[in-house]
Amino acid sequence: MTDRRTGPWRVVPLAAVVAFLVATPDGPALHAQTPTGRTVWDGVYTEAQADRATPAFNQSCANCHTLSPQGNRSLTGDKFWEGFTQKTVADLLSYVRTNMPNGNGGSLSATTYNDLVALILKSNNFPAGSAELVPDNVANVQIIPKDGPGELPANVLARVVGCLAKSGSDWVLTNATAPMRVDRAGVGPDDATRPLGNRTTALKFVLTRLDSFAGQRMSATGLLIGAGGADGLNVTSVNRVADSCP
Repeated sequence: MTDRRTGPWRVVPLAAVVAFLVATPDGPALHAQTPTGRTVWDGVYTEAQADRATPAFNQSCANCHTLSPQGNRSLTGDKFWEGFTQKTVADLLSYVRTNMPNGNGGSLSATTYNDLVALILKSNNFPAGSAELVPDNVANVQIIPKDGPGELPANVLARVVGCLAKSGSDWVLTNATAPMRVDRAGVGPDDATRPLGNRTTALKFVLTRLDSFAGQRMSATGLLIGAGGADGLNVTSVNRVADSCP
């Protein structure tokens, strides 16, 4: 992704402790909070497809991953939502294809990878449909809770755009946008012009002086502290994207 900035400003490196970041092999992607088109609740795999993946999972994946909610490498429950909320089924397929089996990603057949993702979806209690899961059919299928996108979970890497201000000892972004899930820190292509919101997001663990940017439009990336960043953003990078704000 090409960063778009105003003026000769570069990314300001700040403190970053990035935990459980799922990278997709096709590079960084943005994941909109408002779904368009189909979601995982519309049925994007078949029962037969999920069932035939069980032997392949047991043979190639079960040594490192589990389909129960417990364990650090669980592919279901809270770990699944933390890793894939507001991503797409295509993102999930890319992750499985790249990382499974552990240390030997890409070694299984394309059909087997499709089936394994069907099994993961079934194990997360998403409904089956009438057509098998294949890459062409899941590119824009959103992974969101049944009642809508909701807030991103804690510990997800996200970007927020807003107006830089001081609140007590914290720098904050006022008129801030809702957090947008990203796969890599940096400025988004429309951060200088996208509509702002009505949130205030605290920027935590900032090690670089930001005094000269007060009152300007900033784009900040980091791990969400609390669902939706309710307790702030553990900042990875922050950039000025416009002189005036809002």
